[in-house]
Amino acid sequence: MEKLRILLIEPPFFRLYNQNYSLDKFPLSLGYLAAAIKKDAKHDVLVYNADFTIKSSKATFSSMVNEGHVNYISNLNDPDFFVWGEIRDAINQYKPDVVGITSKSQNFASAKMVASICKQVSKKIRVVLGGPHVCMVGREVLISCDFDMAVKGEGEVTFVELINCIAGKNDLSSVAGLIYRNKFGLVTVSPEREFITDLDELDSPYLHVREVLKDFEKYPVSSFRSIFATRGCPYNCIFCGSVKIWQHRIRFRSPRNVAVEIKLLQKMGVHYFNFDDDTFGITKKYISELCDELKKTCNGIRWSCEMHIGIINEENLKAMKAAGCDLIKIGIESGNNEMLKKIRKNITIEDAAEACKLIRKNKMHVMAFFMVGFPDETEETLQDTIKAIKNTPGYVEYSIFTPYKGTDAYDISNNLGLIPFDFDPSLYNHNSPENNFSKNIKHERFREIASEIERIADKKNKDYAFKVSLARFAPLNIFRKVFKIGNSR
Repeated sequence: MEKLRILLIEPPFFRLYNQNYSLDKFPLSLGYLAAAIKKDAKHDVLVYNADFTIKSSKATFSSMVNEGHVNYISNLNDPDFFVWGEIRDAINQYKPDVVGITSKSQNFASAKMVASICKQVSKKIRVVLGGPHVCMVGREVLISCDFDMAVKGEGEVTFVELINCIAGKNDLSSVAGLIYRNKFGLVTVSPEREFITDLDELDSPYLHVREVLKDFEKYPVSSFRSIFATRGCPYNCIFCGSVKIWQHRIRFRSPRNVAVEIKLLQKMGVHYFNFDDDTFGITKKYISELCDELKKTCNGIRWSCEMHIGIINEENLKAMKAAGCDLIKIGIESGNNEMLKKIRKNITIEDAAEACKLIRKNKMHVMAFFMVGFPDETEETLQDTIKAIKNTPGYVEYSIFTPYKGTDAYDISNNLGLIPFDFDPSLYNHNSPENNFSKNIKHERFREIASEIERIADKKNKDYAFKVSLARFAPLNIFRKVFKIGNSR
């Protein structure tokens, strides 16, 4: 079997908005693939985050939607934009036999550009697409593009089998979970890949991070704080594609397995973590067991997570706080109960207020997700959301509704005639000022209201960050009282 050189790429997205915006994060999906390749021990592998820059600066919602979107469209379509040159240089330098590109729906246009660059460098490079977008649209991803094949679903086993198949010049039809072109050029879908039964069998994505991540030494230590404890989500929001990826099947890593990974990262100097799970914990039993393990074996850590309001209760919060949790992200989305029912959040705004109260009572911070512009949105429901944003304690994460193909939201919007013929979700992403998929509000008026919400969200986050920074200097409180001074950083 021929030994191959595998290059795994996270395509640029934030850097297209502003050259100093950055994904300061080790892409976990590529980290898991790289770990699986290293475990198989037949090929060389390198992970390249093309959305990272050491000159990182923070974005605001207003900047992303306004001048950022203009830059995004311009840079996406400019083959001379310097980021594309960096990618070309990285490919030329590594000389890969196979390039794997991960893509969500919102950065699919960028992934296509990276694939095009690969083929410009060498027609011999086999270009493979993976990630959530493949799960959402299936065989469509291979139409009129430079991808040779695509991995659908969980990729660790499929991708390793695929590169071994390529190395041995074997028939691709033997690889489950694959979309490819057959010898007649027709797009073919192989049988579905079964989910990995025991997640503990996967090596940690951080096990070989120093050797597999391009420019590892340039990353801040905070880039290595993300962890998955589970895969899957039991909920069914209309705008989410999780069901297409995981089919509502929930799988758990053992608490001990998670703790071992955290201990590995602690040795690297990481002491603050974020659980990237769609929904943290999911069951009372798992939350209790995981928190007990973290409290017992991972002293001194702090962490955050995203949690469904339906499982926020006193018992879970106390266990999480004792284990080091200090911030919980919750999806509120709308301040209007009728809208919450239509998008299947399975909560009320009163539930959200009670959850926030419980989180603050247990001395943890809140980050609330809000989304505007649903198909049945009205000016009145948007005003309810503005009120909810103002009344919610803590940080706000804001986005504009986008009906990504493969979600129920897309079908609903399409049936209402709200999807334009030339709709491209990688252009109409959740930061786009072109977005308006509400049947009740004209675009100009929607943009006026959305701009107001963006300003409110930016100010709220700035004010809360300042408040948090002051609280970090608790020992200096006496000096503040005497000298009336404040500190921020």
